[in-house]
Amino acid sequence: MAKGNEIKLSNLPTMTVGSLVRHLAGAYVSLIRKRESFQKMPSVMLWGPPGVGKSQAVRQIAQEIEAETGKKTHVTDVRLLLFNPIDLRGIPTANEDKTLAIWLKPQIFQMDESEDVVNILFLDEISAAPQSVQAAAYQITLDRVVGEHRLPENCIVIAAGNRTTDKSVAFKMPKALANRLLHLEVEVSFASWKEWAIRSGVNPRVVGYLAFRQEALLQFDPGSEELAFCTPRSWEMVSNLLNLVEGDVDELFPLISGLIGVGAAADFHTWCGVYQELPKVEDIFGGKAVKVPKRPDELYALTSAMTSYASAHREEQEEIRNSIIYANKLPPDFSVLLMRDYLYIEKDYGKKLLKIPEFSRWMQTKGSLLNGSI
Repeated sequence: MAKGNEIKLSNLPTMTVGSLVRHLAGAYVSLIRKRESFQKMPSVMLWGPPGVGKSQAVRQIAQEIEAETGKKTHVTDVRLLLFNPIDLRGIPTANEDKTLAIWLKPQIFQMDESEDVVNILFLDEISAAPQSVQAAAYQITLDRVVGEHRLPENCIVIAAGNRTTDKSVAFKMPKALANRLLHLEVEVSFASWKEWAIRSGVNPRVVGYLAFRQEALLQFDPGSEELAFCTPRSWEMVSNLLNLVEGDVDELFPLISGLIGVGAAADFHTWCGVYQELPKVEDIFGGKAVKVPKRPDELYALTSAMTSYASAHREEQEEIRNSIIYANKLPPDFSVLLMRDYLYIEKDYGKKLLKIPEFSRWMQTKGSLLNGSI
């Protein structure tokens, strides 16, 4: 542990969100199948810069547990920076005969204790919370209790916080506490983010732009005073604007700028102009003769648009077949890029694709370039 208030992370493993989800979900699923208590595994502490995807990882872990075990998962997201100690301990009141003080159970402890349920208590921003709140939160992570209140047996505890190098508030963690937690540092990986983005319906213009300019996924500078900057979280919010709010990129430009900054928004806006030159995706999936773009920016935009269309029509085998025929006309690296993105559409989607003869033939000639993705 570093001196002063600095939290040293140099000896911790760094993991992408995808790898983090696979490892932790796999560990929890193993405990469930063996009917072992979650207390056999230490509480987890996730470190990383703002917006890197720590809370998103927790939600994905819940989804994986649900998919693998059939149990319902409930995530209780507690932003500790907004809490007072009494919010965790509960409000004191007199017992029935007015002789003793008892503590009313806080809402976060009101969990379903059923056998077919898994609860995840996510203690976010733990390193930035006031130390009086941290003391109660640490008792939860270590002993699964606060005062008179105990977490149910079917509850997993995961905490998260920013690093001091991020210039965010982060208090020193006592060594005795640190030694009883499982620490992981979350790093940004475009490949991992893209897999999640495709399955989650992130707007294809956002996915295409970031495929073309991957360094724009995270442009967090702890020394900068800028309030709006690019992170996976802010790009997800840009996607929500494009998906849910009426208006094109021109009309939404001021709002997009407020999320990722004027410079990044201007570059994104300029790049989106490439869509005016693209062939209609519906024609490609309809089996019509369509010209293949030549410029890299057009090809990134087209493959992203095709993946989005394929995801929405994933069960339309004839349309998917037509798109695979077209994929063979693309430059080899973009053909591989498109097929890899298709595999991200849903878990085991490759098994469905293998039922299409054109995909099987594609695999025979280019499948080795997928590096075992199927």
